[in-house]
Amino acid sequence: MPDDIRPDTDVPVLEIEDLRLSYYTRAGEIPAVMDFSLKVNAGESVGLVGESGCGKSTVANGIMRYMGKNGGIVGGTIKFKGRDMAEMSDEEVRRLRGAEIAMIYQEPMAALNPSMTIADQLTEVLTEHEGIGRQEAAERAAEMLDAVHIPDPRRLMDSYPHQISGGQQQRVVIAMALLSRPSLLLLDEPTTALDVTVEAGIVELIAELSEKTGASLLYISHNLGLMLEVCDRICVMYSGEVVEQGSIDSIFSWPKHPYTHGLFGCIPLPHADKNARPLAAIRGQLPLPHQRPKGCYFGPRCDFFVQEKCGQQQIPMEEVTTDNDPVHRVRCARWNEVDTSTAMIAGEAREPAPVGEVVLEVDNMKKYYEVKDSSFGAMLSGQSMRYVKANETINFRARRSETIGIVGESGCGKSTFAKVLMGLETATDGEVRLNHVNIGAIPVRSRTADQLSSLQMVFQNPNDTLNPSHTIGGQIGRVIKHFGIEKDPAKIHERVMNLLDTVKLPRAFAERKPRQLSGGQKQRVGIARAFAGNPSTVIADEPISALDVSVAAAVTELLMDIQREHETTLLFISHDLSAVRYLADRIVVMYLGQIMERGTTDEVFAPPYHPYTEALLSAVPIADPEIEKRRIVLEGNLPSVLDPPAGCPFCTRCPRVLGDICENERPPVQIDGEGHAIACHIPLDELRQVEPVLKVPNELEKKRSLMLKQARAKKAAAEAAAAEAAAASARARAAAAEAALADELVADADAAIKQDQT
Repeated sequence: MPDDIRPDTDVPVLEIEDLRLSYYTRAGEIPAVMDFSLKVNAGESVGLVGESGCGKSTVANGIMRYMGKNGGIVGGTIKFKGRDMAEMSDEEVRRLRGAEIAMIYQEPMAALNPSMTIADQLTEVLTEHEGIGRQEAAERAAEMLDAVHIPDPRRLMDSYPHQISGGQQQRVVIAMALLSRPSLLLLDEPTTALDVTVEAGIVELIAELSEKTGASLLYISHNLGLMLEVCDRICVMYSGEVVEQGSIDSIFSWPKHPYTHGLFGCIPLPHADKNARPLAAIRGQLPLPHQRPKGCYFGPRCDFFVQEKCGQQQIPMEEVTTDNDPVHRVRCARWNEVDTSTAMIAGEAREPAPVGEVVLEVDNMKKYYEVKDSSFGAMLSGQSMRYVKANETINFRARRSETIGIVGESGCGKSTFAKVLMGLETATDGEVRLNHVNIGAIPVRSRTADQLSSLQMVFQNPNDTLNPSHTIGGQIGRVIKHFGIEKDPAKIHERVMNLLDTVKLPRAFAERKPRQLSGGQKQRVGIARAFAGNPSTVIADEPISALDVSVAAAVTELLMDIQREHETTLLFISHDLSAVRYLADRIVVMYLGQIMERGTTDEVFAPPYHPYTEALLSAVPIADPEIEKRRIVLEGNLPSVLDPPAGCPFCTRCPRVLGDICENERPPVQIDGEGHAIACHIPLDELRQVEPVLKVPNELEKKRSLMLKQARAKKAAAEAAAAEAAAASARARAAAAEAALADELVADADAAIKQDQT
């Protein structure tokens, strides 16, 4: 690293002042980031939160000097350990990247070279930046892959990126960033593609490394629950500028900006009721950079906008004086006038939708894949064919207008089950009856038009389902025309526009190609296309995992509105138990292809529950500091699907394993109540004694807690003011004494001068 960049705890690791970043296009300058200031000290963790397009990733790219040929810094400074990065040469910046400043990207394939093995890409970091030998570098790379919970890391190192799963790709990118123990780690949605259990372990690993090395962290995320767990301070961004910043306690207890309140109103908390208190998405859309309004950029979406105060000129950042947080600042002309009790608006309460007859029946469904084993041992034993048991004895029912949440880690068989329903795969055994017709053995090409239109899917990865050569409007309109919803081109166009409005995309996006959209925007297109044909049953495979909280809230409410209007049956596949808790009427918990627990949402979220369900609940980040959560981190990885345990599939990671019975015998399905089923050897009476993972305070407890926080903040502010007054008084007395002494010196000098004159 450059000689004048040395660790100094008195100098911030990162200091950004009045930063302006722009891109230059044929249409002229596009200001992406305006008036951005941030300071990150050694060992500190700071979060950037906001909707897609607000400039979070652009700030990170500006720090890394990855703005491309048409972008750059047009104002302000970015200082790393005291030195302005704009004054560094390209070679100095290149030496910093990876060694002193590392970045974890949201899209792992954007950071991995498809033509190089994982081993080559990881060892290159160490051989280039630390100059060590390849063998030592390979050893350290394997150790880091093991640390980020990749099974059999030495085997994986010989693979190419396309040969491993998306979650494994993300873990490789995280390992790559951590290898050289950087001073500053930029994390751009680092855990979006990971399971909550893996996310919990990764977050803990990053925090542990930061504590050991003093590394500073800049988290970029739309997950406010994750921010609460990992950050010391938060900056809320909107349309290229920070609108509020402060400590975790200040932002979560006393948010001041209406936009911050709106973000909190979009989050489904574990105790939320989708009917009594629906989520309220922030109305309108983020303005495009060249269409920012005069005055407050959030004005067109704000319920507290007043033209005289908010619409005349740019709003400066102001210090918040109502709490004891010296770094709490807000960009709002009315922050001290807004009634916080009404700022977070909830949706209108409604009656629960009546649940109808059973429309989907799954009986002993199995899905196996044949794998040929050409090893010498397999040939000698005559067992050259082995089976991957992706789904093993799946049983449940789904009714009309009902939402079934299917949860579990990657590799548990959720998506395989969805593919069987869609006809992309056929069941090996058992039955899958949709409206009393067994479709489990019917491939998609052999299904009738009605069967195809009535069963649609929102896929997890929109890149794999959108045609890169067709426009967005053309792809949505094709569904409408193909299923006979509309034939008139004008009506098809109008329906496409309405669907874009529903998923909060500008109508101009109808003429764009997928490559011109962000990951979150492409996910919204996939959702719009799935609902274009008015399906009666929808399978949503991680439909909101990549979306901003405001868009996710809108999509969540959209799912329920469609369900009410068309009596849709919804199968919601996710690893986010907060979203599942909010949306689902009943929950199915899967592990290694088998159902561990099923029941109503209230039954699954309260003891007794399966030890695996208990661990999933503990791993979910919750954006409410008042909720107490018991910490459970699962050790180890999922067993190989080619060699699963003979007994309980969860026994290798279960913190409550009983011994031989769990390892050798399949667990019985125990029934608690009318329909709550738990596949576990532990007796129900013992499971009922388990302490709840989540302790949700009632309204009185929350009110008392807030009053206590306010009282402590006022006391601390009063003590600080008293100390400042005492210090001012002491300074005044010292100044008076100095003035008196000066008067004496002047008098003595005058007397001496007069004496000399005499």
